Amino acid sequence: MKNLNDDLAPGTMRVLDRRPTLQRRGFLRGGGLGAIGIAVIPATGIAAAKDVAAQQSFRHLGAATGKTLVRMARDIYPHDKLADSFYLEAVLPYDAAAVKDKSVKKLLSEGVQDLDQRARQRYGVPYAEVKTEDERVALLKDIEATPFFKKIQGGLVTGLYNNKKLWPLFGYEGSSWQKGGYLNRGFDDIDWL
Repeated sequence: MKNLNDDLAPGTMRVLDRRPTLQRRGFLRGGGLGAIGIAVIPATGIAAAKDVAAQQSFRHLGAATGKTLVRMARDIYPHDKLADSFYLEAVLPYDAAAVKDKSVKKLLSEGVQDLDQRARQRYGVPYAEVKTEDERVALLKDIEATPFFKKIQGGLVTGLYNNKKLWPLFGYEGSSWQKGGYLNRGFDDIDWL
């Protein structure tokens, strides 16, 4: 099948082909594999695997602190389509920084303790176990002026958005100057509207 954009002259807007590309047979095959996956991997196993990954990842700050930092990262920069593994990868450098600098370890440990204490006072559970996003965001708003919050928020900007594996998920094609710039390579693409 010919792509609708093959014969575009420079400076013209591309046309998106909105016709579905999924065939019935492919849908049925994918649905069957998904059902097998659900039957084989129970939800408790997935949650346990995440907890094991957090415990192994945060050797210096501890699994509870790591779990809180991942939850906090997701609440500060929420993207429903991103897996927790990307957030884990974004906050993992804090564990290494805690080894190199004791003041960073103290800031993170005390910040998480304070956040958990606030959550327990208000909701009866630690921050990572607070049920709704709105409740967790309210807790974060209470501490947004603290050095702890600013440290986490600032580190997440580069830790999350500088991850090249995520760029395609956000629709970012990466640096363009090596390829002649954006003027003839998507400057006027408006398929996101």
